[in-house]
Amino acid sequence: MNYRVIKENNLFLLTDEQGDITANHSYGLGLYKNDTRFLSKFNVRINNEKPILLHSDGSENYMSSILSTNPHQEKDGELILWRESIEIERKRFIHDDVLYETVTAKNYFPKPVTFDLNIETDVDFNDMFIVRGFQTGDIGKRTGQTADQNSLTFRYDGADGIKRATRIQWDTPLVPKEVKEGGEITFTLTLQHQESESITFMVIPLENRETRTDLLPVNEALEELKSSYKNWSAGLASVETDFEPLQRLVDRGLSDLRVLLTDMGYGNFPVAGLPWFGVPFGRDSLIAALQMIAFQPEVAKGTLFTMASRQGTKVDPWRDEQPGKIMHEIRFGELANTNQIPFTPYYGTIDATPLFLVLLTEYVKWTGDFETFHQLEENVNRALEWIDQYGDRDGDLFVEYHQESSKGIANQGWKDSGDSIVHRNGDYAETPIALSEVQGYVYQAKQGIASIYSKLGNKEEASRLKTEAAKLQEAFENEFWMSDQEFYAIALDGGKKQVGTITSNPGHVLYSEMLAEDRAEKVSSTLTSEKMFSGFGIRTMGEGEAGYNPMSYHDGSIWPHDNSMILLGMSKLGFSEDAKKVMTGLIQASRYFEYDRLPELFCGYSAEVGKAVKYPVACSPQAWAAGTPLVFIQSLLGLFPDSLKREIQLSPMLLDEMNTLTVTNIKIGEGILSVSVKRQREEIQTSILENTTGFEIVKQAKVTQ
Repeated sequence: MNYRVIKENNLFLLTDEQGDITANHSYGLGLYKNDTRFLSKFNVRINNEKPILLHSDGSENYMSSILSTNPHQEKDGELILWRESIEIERKRFIHDDVLYETVTAKNYFPKPVTFDLNIETDVDFNDMFIVRGFQTGDIGKRTGQTADQNSLTFRYDGADGIKRATRIQWDTPLVPKEVKEGGEITFTLTLQHQESESITFMVIPLENRETRTDLLPVNEALEELKSSYKNWSAGLASVETDFEPLQRLVDRGLSDLRVLLTDMGYGNFPVAGLPWFGVPFGRDSLIAALQMIAFQPEVAKGTLFTMASRQGTKVDPWRDEQPGKIMHEIRFGELANTNQIPFTPYYGTIDATPLFLVLLTEYVKWTGDFETFHQLEENVNRALEWIDQYGDRDGDLFVEYHQESSKGIANQGWKDSGDSIVHRNGDYAETPIALSEVQGYVYQAKQGIASIYSKLGNKEEASRLKTEAAKLQEAFENEFWMSDQEFYAIALDGGKKQVGTITSNPGHVLYSEMLAEDRAEKVSSTLTSEKMFSGFGIRTMGEGEAGYNPMSYHDGSIWPHDNSMILLGMSKLGFSEDAKKVMTGLIQASRYFEYDRLPELFCGYSAEVGKAVKYPVACSPQAWAAGTPLVFIQSLLGLFPDSLKREIQLSPMLLDEMNTLTVTNIKIGEGILSVSVKRQREEIQTSILENTTGFEIVKQAKVTQ
């Protein structure tokens, strides 16, 4: 990862490894809020020269630290600074929509030195879509800046009527040598041997105001931020294992998910990922919340209410919106606010609506929180109506997608690149397209909501949904099964022809329990065959298929979250050896990525080539990649609670490299479950350390109380 990124709630900072925001960088470096770049340059210089990078640490998600030193400096043969005599340390974090950066200079030269510390700043207020080169449009204009001895303020009048400003102020007893309206701040420092001086800069993005009076001092702000992380950790299920690579992955995943949490007023939910998708994102947020449910079910609740708040209300082709549909993505920048792009929100996703219902079902099964179901019942009804009236475009029981918006997305499943749905002869499928995994989500949604209605006494609605699910199951087996391949098609195209390329998509359907038993077993074995399994994970497309490309985004690469959805099904259905194989591969791959972090995706080359190969522009951290190790833990425990039956399915296993796994503080119903799994010689023994749920444990291995 050759960038550094930190985030807190709705503000994130993207810099190069040296901590700088350099102009016109290909990564679009900057400080962003509401899809607007509120800082487009922020460079630290010493006597107007770039320091030499020593160390750059982004292991702590909520803050980063960069260490550098000065180059050798002479002028007209006279020594100005001996090389590597000044240490420059930069520490930054975000709290309450303010970027705090403390720059500390320390003198290691044996005598006093005097030098200038230069801070170069600028703000372009560009919309993120313009920064990324995806769009141009009618935009506002900068209206100048003002400077004094304590601050520098840049201003912009947006085409959307929002007056934006960036205020940069500093906390130091030093008086600047110079503050230029153009954006350069210069301090002259004189340091004795081993003496240091610190300057804290506060960068404050503002909308329709030019100042804030509620800023905390840097130390208080940092303590509040650390405290929020401690509170987050205290509320989580806790994992301990003797298999260190898995322990590191779980710890990293939980830390990454914390930094990706945002609250729009309905409770915490995970945004999709950094740097470019720090926004509510239908399927990504829903799947990440599903992955987290064994660790913190409250996140699922926040996600559900956030998605329900933006549920579609009308037919609007510009936004691919229909009544009852759950959004794909929402943006808050100038182009969105002026309707130049349709992301306000944009609804071009075929899977978010059934996934909304799947997450709600799982949330209720884990928590027994029927009050939340009642609060969302109208949203549930509208989502079900969307599936039948708009999702199923032609009445054949299958949910299909077709792009209506001129600036929308063509492929509207999770594999949303333009080349991702391809026939075995290399032709791209034409819409409307019915994806295999989406039919599984719909089946799971209808069965799940039916079970809740049955528990609540609404037998008529439960019966109707179960009948619809059964009809969908029969139709799916008839239309998607490819007897010559003994596998399911990825999709049906607009002509109802099978798109027969072997892909990972049908693996998601294992989790829905919709597949015939013998066929489910064949799906699982195909996914772990040499064609699909690289040694590091299940590929998105099988090696040898016409569209296969291990370097592609969706046609042969490996996505951890894709594997995690498959793992949930393998674990649920008892395909334990296949599940262990997949988990082991991904854990092996994680060794090749910075900070033991699974990225959004990586290339699908066989493990026989050596190392896992990075995908060049993968987001990191990415919510559903961070959530994947949490699914490992749920899958190893074989843990599937059901508050409707007051039962907990528990079928533990251990990877070959493991001897112990202890998971405590798992919230189920109104109580807690804590479990210890140990290898005793060749046997796996399970101990229930705590069970205050009142639920019966079923389908378990050897258990001792």
